[in-house]
Amino acid sequence: MPNDVRYVSTRGAAPELGFTDALLAGLATDGGLYVPAQWPALPPRAPGATYAQRAAQIVQLFIGDELPAATVQRLCDEAYATFSHPAVVPLVQLHHEHFVQELFHGPTLAFKDVALQLVGRLFDEVLRERGQRVTIVGATSGDTGSAAIDGVKDCANVDIVILYPHGRTSDVQRRQMTTVSSPNVRVVAVEGTFDDCQDMVKAMFNDAEFRARMQLSAVNSINWARVMAQIVYYITATDLLAGPINVCVPSGNFGNVFSGWIARRMGAPIDQLVVAANANDILERFFNRNDMSAAAVVPSLSPSMDIQVSSNFERLLFEMNGRDGGLTAEQLQRFRTSGRLSVEADQRAEFIEGRFQAARLDDTETLGVISRTYGESGMLLDPHTAVGVGAVAKLRAAGTLHGTTVTLATAHPAKFPDAVERATGVRPPLPPHLADLFELPEQCTVLPHDLAAIKQFVSTTFR
Repeated sequence: MPNDVRYVSTRGAAPELGFTDALLAGLATDGGLYVPAQWPALPPRAPGATYAQRAAQIVQLFIGDELPAATVQRLCDEAYATFSHPAVVPLVQLHHEHFVQELFHGPTLAFKDVALQLVGRLFDEVLRERGQRVTIVGATSGDTGSAAIDGVKDCANVDIVILYPHGRTSDVQRRQMTTVSSPNVRVVAVEGTFDDCQDMVKAMFNDAEFRARMQLSAVNSINWARVMAQIVYYITATDLLAGPINVCVPSGNFGNVFSGWIARRMGAPIDQLVVAANANDILERFFNRNDMSAAAVVPSLSPSMDIQVSSNFERLLFEMNGRDGGLTAEQLQRFRTSGRLSVEADQRAEFIEGRFQAARLDDTETLGVISRTYGESGMLLDPHTAVGVGAVAKLRAAGTLHGTTVTLATAHPAKFPDAVERATGVRPPLPPHLADLFELPEQCTVLPHDLAAIKQFVSTTFR
């Protein structure tokens, strides 16, 4: 039976696309984000299936007939062969009924590798078949940039420009981007915040002439394929722990949490999704008090979470609105104008209450979690993972979170050695494949927070 999977925009005005067109488009032409027209059901796991085999089984549901099963399996095998742990995303027990799922065993030591090692290969496969070339433009708060660059640095048909907020990433995060010498890679430090970078990427996509001329594409989590690939590790956690489980997610742009929502929507036995926030707590305020009001971004020890405009929340809002794209577009426009968004009580009752919880930690609390965890178990946590572990502890102490919980360990502690050393006295070393990172020359262009300057740079950099 033919399996033609279609994708619709969260704003309702862009044409439906198949998987490969949605992959290459990234952002819909109406400014919305693509989601499947229908959510598939979760298939059973084959006994003894590897992570790559389970991944191929899951992502094929979203690709349909556009790529043959043998090709999808080959791409998954190649992507997850780059991980240093045989389980790819191993579960490690931290406390009674509390596990961490280590998502940092990929080439750039962050959870973004799980998706982007696959997405980069999907791009290259589709572009080679079509005889096309694209320019990927992306914004990063720290980890997406290096993972995207690593995923496409050897792709013959892709140029990539990554924007990051100048001075607002760790030294390791910055160097993982700026020391890559591939001719198809450019890195820009923008004098602004991550939200500024993300806004400029969206503005470039919304300029129809520029988008067509540069053949723009995206690897941020605005690209559906990123979210799709992240669904898999939620499902493998429930496979191994036999569910039901709660999952705690250190959160910024909401794509990772939304992947968990999809896994549950497909039938994975996930009870609560816990949104863990740092001082930039707009998501915590929304889930706990229906207060989604933007504030100034505060730099923190967990910079990948220093976000106030969480792009992927739009996908959940679309579902909460009964998939009414016009209503979703109106709400987001009001949010952009007023800096405030709220949802109706019946929507919260159906989608939020009993399904999401949230907690926040400031930097002092985060350092305390890193210190205590190391003292109790010998495990070193990066600051983002520590926010998640601390959120679980807060909610358990409050009596609102019960049962087996998995916290996603989103980055290797060596990516944030200063914070880890400050909390524990131990400076975590980089793995051998990155041991010379601080000896390599950096290549980076610093530009103002000015859309015209960024567009000029992108348009003259390649070809």
